[in-house]
Amino acid sequence: MADDWKTLDAAVRVEPGSKSELGKRDPVGDQLVPDKDEGKALLEQYAKEIDVLQDRLWSEGERSLLVVLQGIDTAGKDGTISGVFGTCGPLGVVVTAFGRPTELELAHDYLWRVHQAVPKRGMIGVFNRSHYEDVLVAKVRELAPAEAIEQRYEQINAFERHLSENNVTILKFMLHISKDEQRERLQARLDDPAKHWKFNAGDLEDRKLWDKFACAYETVLDRCSTEHAPWRVIPSDKKWRRNVLIAAIVRGTLEDMNPQYPKVDWKPEDFKIV
Repeated sequence: MADDWKTLDAAVRVEPGSKSELGKRDPVGDQLVPDKDEGKALLEQYAKEIDVLQDRLWSEGERSLLVVLQGIDTAGKDGTISGVFGTCGPLGVVVTAFGRPTELELAHDYLWRVHQAVPKRGMIGVFNRSHYEDVLVAKVRELAPAEAIEQRYEQINAFERHLSENNVTILKFMLHISKDEQRERLQARLDDPAKHWKFNAGDLEDRKLWDKFACAYETVLDRCSTEHAPWRVIPSDKKWRRNVLIAAIVRGTLEDMNPQYPKVDWKPEDFKIV
């Protein structure tokens, strides 16, 4: 599978200009990585390789990688970050979690806070939620006028095009879970005292809007999957499979970027450590 990541990528990618048909996409993905033990072994391997490639990216200092994670509540954004990037050193990876905008952020355009969090050259940046909240939650909850929401799809495409033309490679992952799986994960948070802190009563209100959120996500996938920043819909009912799929694509993308350690203008034999 290590050499066949592009086949996996093609299976989860939303081709630009096509319909995502989110409702027809399997949230389990048994056929993609059938064996759990093999999958976990591959995840460990990929995480180590991502760490090495990240070190090369940091040393090169010319390009960056932006990983966008979107998904309905309990889809596993935190778990993905830990599982895929937990092996990386802390110097070259920065995670930004986008919550409710502050008063300062609301005083600017909706992309202002996002642009500030774009990883600098040499870095991997991970967005836990992102600018897409402004065409998802904002649309479903009617937090902005419909005309403004309609304008944002092309504005986001232009923003991401600008980033890609300035040495930022963008990977966008929609973590796709079933409604039944979400129910089990929410119940687990109620049943386990160690997970009570994760439970938010507001998640139950969003769950009532499941169909509206699904429709909003489908619009995002249809209209904002572009050649410079295509969407991938990751089957996420199984956490281990979600992680190995994303790790395979991140690793493969970094390998294709092929960052290089800088060349030095001196020879090691010219120096003697005493």
